[in-house]
Amino acid sequence: MRKIAYIEDFEKWQKEFTFSIPIRIRFSETDMFGHVNNVSPFIYFEEARIEYLKHVNLFDKSNHAERIPIVADLQCDYLQQIYFDDQLSMYVKAAQIGKTSVDVHYMGVNQKNEICLTGRGRIVYINPTTGRPIGLSDAIKDKLMKSIAE
Repeated sequence: MRKIAYIEDFEKWQKEFTFSIPIRIRFSETDMFGHVNNVSPFIYFEEARIEYLKHVNLFDKSNHAERIPIVADLQCDYLQQIYFDDQLSMYVKAAQIGKTSVDVHYMGVNQKNEICLTGRGRIVYINPTTGRPIGLSDAIKDKLMKSIAE
């Protein structure tokens, strides 16, 4: 497997995932060549990220008056082609927790247990009024740290 910049030890990185959601590839997500369009994995990342944030109790609308999470950057590495009706397990984890942001990593594994996608992105918490970054509360950090320790 080729070297991916944000992964130092691939086997260790892979074993750290504990949360995943199922994704069934829809026909509308494929292109004229029959494989998944290159924008679709970003939709899978979003779906997995939201379910992960719900899982760790961080997708609570009551907190949005003071801080909201936004995606500051997002990247995807395509490792295997994905086709209509394939079944993916889309894994997501918090990889690094900063002062105002969290680096989130993704891994898509097909029904043959082949890793098809990897990705990463940074979620920054901002003040919804000013649009400026705001520090992660201790409660948010604790919830993310617990998810890493699972």
